Amino acid sequence: MKLPSQFYKPLAIGAPAPFRELPVRTERMIHFFPPQNEKMRAKVPDLISKVDVILGNLEDAIPAEAKEAARAGFIEVVKANDFGQTGLWTRINALNSPWVLDDITEIVSAVGDKLDVIMLPKVEGDWDIHYLDQLLAQLEAKNGIKKPILIHAILETAQGVKNVNEIAAASPRMHGMSLGPADLAASRGMKTTRVGGGHPYYGVLADAEEGQSERPFYQQDLWHYTVARMVDACVANGLRAFYGPFGDFGDERACEAQFRNAFLMGCSGAWSLHPSQIDIAKRVFSPEVNEVLFAKKILDAMPDGTGAVMIDGKMQDDATWKQAKVIVDLAKMVAEKDPELAKAYGF
Repeated sequence: MKLPSQFYKPLAIGAPAPFRELPVRTERMIHFFPPQNEKMRAKVPDLISKVDVILGNLEDAIPAEAKEAARAGFIEVVKANDFGQTGLWTRINALNSPWVLDDITEIVSAVGDKLDVIMLPKVEGDWDIHYLDQLLAQLEAKNGIKKPILIHAILETAQGVKNVNEIAAASPRMHGMSLGPADLAASRGMKTTRVGGGHPYYGVLADAEEGQSERPFYQQDLWHYTVARMVDACVANGLRAFYGPFGDFGDERACEAQFRNAFLMGCSGAWSLHPSQIDIAKRVFSPEVNEVLFAKKILDAMPDGTGAVMIDGKMQDDATWKQAKVIVDLAKMVAEKDPELAKAYGF
């Protein structure tokens, strides 16, 4: 076990010091694009201004014969564009794959100075984070990279969920975690082929009432338990939690409902796999204007966060002050990215 005094020391001579706190960024959506596709690469310059995070995907959904082209395409896109305040991420292949070592070494060597986060799939324990942590430090030192590259873990195996707390605490490089529902469903032996969202057969049946022929069935959320565990582990370690993919692009209402559940439970954002999901994520993971205005009233009425006041007929105290601060702090971050919301929020 690494001593606390050693936790924030670089793991290689010449590597940059780890962040003590995560950089402040708006990350309502992580927008995926397939870098091996020339037409999709051509859309990246326009996407940069429309999304909070853009991610070049090298793993699932990329055919085996296109893995090297995806890696090369990502490097090409990064070199050709200025990403400004938009986060630049890549999802590499799994650590047990034949492509992952070249993913890490080639990308860090070529564009590591522009890369913010590496998303690591199928993380099973802290040992996976430790391996990538050490390798990144060595590559950063070798290539003269001055800013540490962060690690974002995907929870998509039963063992990963079991070890979620250890994963969250594994390294100061940890940025956060995302739920990977499809692989997790397979790992658990769940009987669903859906990618995220609910299932019409998973729910509770209302009690029978006399004279009632039909008993209402209420669909439940398959992922509630896992999202809650992930959020607790992330927040306890100063990280950010994200809902992963919602695979039914044609069902925007269900996508919005799933994203909103994740937002209410403490997630910072979600993946967007289709352009239609960008606006859904922006809408859901930005605090509602009326909530922000009311939260500002609470903070104004209780400047030091103590005591109790009545606002619009509702009692507010120390606990609700903390809730209001969460809303207002998030609104301030969103306002920096979105001028229209900044005006509506009154910033």
